[in-house]
Amino acid sequence: MYPQSFEYISPRTLKDAVKFLKEHEGESKILAGGQSLIPILKMRFASFGYLVDIGGLQDLSYIKREGDSIRIGALTRTGEIEESQEIRMNNILLAEAASQVADSQVRNMGTVGGNCVHGDPGNDLPSVMLALDATYKLTGPDGSREVPASSFYKDSYSTDLGDAEILTEITVPVIEHGSGGAYVKHKRRSGDFSIAAVAAYVTINEMGNCGTARIAVTSIGPINFRSKEAEDFLIGKKLSDQNISKAVDLMVDSAEPAADPYGSVSFKKEILRLVGIEAISKATDRALGV
Repeated sequence: MYPQSFEYISPRTLKDAVKFLKEHEGESKILAGGQSLIPILKMRFASFGYLVDIGGLQDLSYIKREGDSIRIGALTRTGEIEESQEIRMNNILLAEAASQVADSQVRNMGTVGGNCVHGDPGNDLPSVMLALDATYKLTGPDGSREVPASSFYKDSYSTDLGDAEILTEITVPVIEHGSGGAYVKHKRRSGDFSIAAVAAYVTINEMGNCGTARIAVTSIGPINFRSKEAEDFLIGKKLSDQNISKAVDLMVDSAEPAADPYGSVSFKKEILRLVGIEAISKATDRALGV
């Protein structure tokens, strides 16, 4: 299937891009790497009169360490995230997830901003950003505003991004000593969306108990979401196999997957349980330095 016709726009600056979006509000859509947007257009899930290609705005492609945070330009390629020594050394959760996005061709074309911005519940990086408590910088006609990933996703393909706004930067924390993260994904074959995936981030306090837990889920339900039930259960407890298993049971019980060609509801819940245990256990081992 081919997308409906559209006019291609290639602005020279971010200011020009925002101006065009404002002048054609509701009729235009940002195009970056195209790896998330083009399939949506080809399946005619959406259509726009104008595609505004910001791929040439190289000022939006960077990875910068600043204190205990890492700032990532929205046009940074997923493959660059995967290969970045800065990311690998300071946020293995993000590097690990980036390496599992689709295939190498998609990672070399697709951008971190594009993977995060559309609200596709099958995309990997939104769950990682939820687990990391990342912040999104949105730039529009009235300037820039920062939105936590936790409040950005509203529904399937529905986010807090305004029609004339552009996601320009993502800020994630450095994973410090005593903290750990992991992303575990189950898919049918290489390049597929996941049947279920879990991003886990935990910290261990001076008592040896869980100080922080953020557990986010991919491909189960209409949006990527955090399991508050699992998180609340783990905080203040030892991250033992028994407690991790109980937390994952709570996560699975609250999940609402839909049956589709990828599997039945019960099958998806079982896969979610398996990847959940592996992700939290792996994050725990990393927090302990194992």
